[in-house]
Amino acid sequence: MAILVIDVGGTHVKLKLQGRDEVRKCPSGPSLTPGKMVELVRSAAADWSYDRVSIGYPGAVVDGTIRVEPVNLAAGWIGFDFASALGCPVKLINDAAMQALGSYEGGRMLFLGLGTGLGTALIYNDFLLPMELGHLPYKKGLTFEDYVGQAGLKRLGRRKWKRVVFDVVARLRAAFLADYIVLGGGNVKKLDELPPACRMGDNKNAFLGGLRLWDAAATK
Repeated sequence: MAILVIDVGGTHVKLKLQGRDEVRKCPSGPSLTPGKMVELVRSAAADWSYDRVSIGYPGAVVDGTIRVEPVNLAAGWIGFDFASALGCPVKLINDAAMQALGSYEGGRMLFLGLGTGLGTALIYNDFLLPMELGHLPYKKGLTFEDYVGQAGLKRLGRRKWKRVVFDVVARLRAAFLADYIVLGGGNVKKLDELPPACRMGDNKNAFLGGLRLWDAAATK
């Protein structure tokens, strides 16, 4: 048997089975409830055998428990019993934290996901700490997320947005004494160069992070 990793996004729900290269997708969006997501996953993975599941969720997750409803999906996620619905043990984690876990290469790493918002996580000596730094105030009554997320990119334009990204990265690196920063999320590709001490993440690392959830020692 194997681990099934589910990465829940605003456009697609992506699935990958441990030991296989294939990534399968299901439609997502504002009408996606957790029950509907389970139904789609069961159908898409009907020919796969798995005995554990990891889920990367687009919102705050504390100690494996969803704390807030998703912004871009339907409601009903708080308190939903995924283990019963999927018929096996399930581990839940914030989607940015799951990608961070799969990106980790030792030391003190700060992960910043440049997507719709700003996903953030810190890993230090194999200890993962999901965070919500995007909601901290930055400038003019707006947050970090308001500036470097999708809304900021649209409002500022690519050139100004890039300057802000460099500034935010420098501030957060100094604040957390990060050895290096991994920049993930779809909008990282809009940077023609990366800030100092940064490397580009890969959405595929979310699947590795989902596997590592079941083995804390596997972060190395």
